[in-house]
Amino acid sequence: MVVKKLTLKNFRNYEDETFEFDEGLNVLTGKNAQGKTNCAEAVFYLCTGSSLRIRHDRQLIRRGAERAFITAEAVSRFGKFTLGASIGENGRELFFNGNKVGRAVDFLGNMKSVFFSPGELRLIQDGPDERRRFLNLSISQTSRDYASALLRYQRILDQRNNLLKDRDMGSVFETLSVWDGQLALYAARIAVARREYLKELASLATRIHHELTDGAETLTLAPDRNYAGGEEEVRERIADELAANYERDIRLGFTSVGPHRDDVKIGINGTDARGFCSQGQARTAALSIKLAEVEIFTRLSGEAPVLILDDVMSELDLPRRKKLLARVKGLQVILTCTHAERVLYGAECKKIRIQGGKIIE
Repeated sequence: MVVKKLTLKNFRNYEDETFEFDEGLNVLTGKNAQGKTNCAEAVFYLCTGSSLRIRHDRQLIRRGAERAFITAEAVSRFGKFTLGASIGENGRELFFNGNKVGRAVDFLGNMKSVFFSPGELRLIQDGPDERRRFLNLSISQTSRDYASALLRYQRILDQRNNLLKDRDMGSVFETLSVWDGQLALYAARIAVARREYLKELASLATRIHHELTDGAETLTLAPDRNYAGGEEEVRERIADELAANYERDIRLGFTSVGPHRDDVKIGINGTDARGFCSQGQARTAALSIKLAEVEIFTRLSGEAPVLILDDVMSELDLPRRKKLLARVKGLQVILTCTHAERVLYGAECKKIRIQGGKIIE
């Protein structure tokens, strides 16, 4: 998977710029707040249909403009294709090969990317929401079935939660079972997919982390709940749990069990990483997980994703920078940094200098 060309119009601080990328290492360099991360964000948006940095798409529109446009020319093992997004104040349109894509889930996975920045420390240090979001984005890029199940699950969950706030107890008890059957169906699909994905991710991340730390640390990943058995068995168990928690859910006003409440336990040397690891340990653990994600994408799709490294090198010590550069050789990498010569150590790359939302030749 290679991005050949990226055009940004009225996106963030870009008025109209076109980037041309090489197949290997591409370095976006320049001072802080010039637009390097904005370019990286645009690539990720075309892969997932969402941004890791904002909640509302209108924040992506350049000040004073009505719409923002992102277009990319890319090549996969199936040939050339284009992706596009037209983002307005009240909505957006997504395009594949010039044709409008009706559902966002059908836009996912046409181009795959793995994004890593200092902000990814949230994956280790913050609450369960961050780890669930990571799993959902990651699995959705390789499985539209998962993305569809997730969307339907959330819609049904919203309906069930609204019902739980109803003070007509007779109506609530009468209707809950109707929602529970559908909710348990999609919950099982999500839970089983996460279980299998996490199993592979844990194995790869542990190995990569061992290499990055020269064997000084051991990283472990495990689900906080064990969904054993096949999909039907998991569905029945979740349906039973939903029924057993009726009174509690009514009292709380929301659904207290299900994949939307699950977490991933991350440990370093047998200790809970969330509460006890240092910044450096958290950074290396998050990087190991992201590099494991690259390997999974490569295996599932038959080609490597685009790897986006946003301001990562300055956060790593010298040995880990060199190990990272060696590991990503052969991938298309979009890397942002302020001083390329200080972090690349002569690595062959294409440098693109950015200043004030413009490419400086």
